[in-house]
Amino acid sequence: MEQTDNFIFGIHPVLEALDSKKKIEKVLFRQGLEGPQFRVLLDKLRDRGIQVQFAPVEKLNYLTRSNHQGVIAFLANVEYVSLEEMSLQAEKSGTKPLILILDGISDVRNFGAIARSAECAGAHGIIVPAKGSATVNADSVKTSAGALLRIPVAKVSNIREAIYFLKESGYQIVATTERAEKTIYETPFTGATAIILGSEEKGVSGSSLALSDLQVKIPMGGSIGSLNVSAAASVILFEVLRQRIV
Repeated sequence: MEQTDNFIFGIHPVLEALDSKKKIEKVLFRQGLEGPQFRVLLDKLRDRGIQVQFAPVEKLNYLTRSNHQGVIAFLANVEYVSLEEMSLQAEKSGTKPLILILDGISDVRNFGAIARSAECAGAHGIIVPAKGSATVNADSVKTSAGALLRIPVAKVSNIREAIYFLKESGYQIVATTERAEKTIYETPFTGATAIILGSEEKGVSGSSLALSDLQVKIPMGGSIGSLNVSAAASVILFEVLRQRIV
C-alpha cells in the first residue's frame, strides 16, 4: 500500500484501505477523473460519509510526486467515536455531561485551541460535522497540545440529527450568538449541556439556532465587539466549570 505518514494514494490502495477499515478523514480526487473503478470508490466513500473533494492535478502533484492516479486519501490521526458512545461515556463520568458542537468551524488551529480549552475544562467530547469542518491533523493536534488525542471526537453526517439526539438524551442545548439577549453569566450550566459554537464568519447556523433551548452571548466592553472563536470557547467553558465547582 502506497502510504506516507498521513495519506495514501492510488485507487487500489484507497479501496484496500476502506476494506481493511482504516480510518480515512477525506479523499482528494483529480478534477475530471472518470472510470468504473473511480465510480466504485466514490460510491463507497459516499456510503460511509467520508468527505470528498476535487482539485486540480497540480495540488495532488504538490502532495506527492509518486503515481497517485488522481486519488489521495488522508488518514485520520485519531479514532473517532460514535455520538452514542460519547454520550454513554459522559454519563458514566460521574459529572454532569458537557459536550461541544462545532458548527462550521473549519480552521484547524481554532479547532485545536478549542479542544485544548475543552479538555482543560473537563468537557466530555466534541462533535463536528463530516463536511465543512476542520480535520484532526498534525496542525490541529499540535495546537491542541495533545488534547485531541485525549478528548473524544464524534464526526456526524448531520448536526441537526446530533442535536435531536442530545435533546432526547436530556441535554440542554445552548447556542452562542452575539444577538442573544442573555449573557453566559445569567445562564445555568449545572445540568447536562451541549454548547454550539459557530464560525467567526457565519456564526451558528440558523437551523442549529432554531433547535437550541437557549441562546447566549459573552458581554463585551471594547469597541471590536467579538472574540476569536477559540477565545470565546475558553471563556464559556470556564464559566461552566466555575458554576460547577462553586
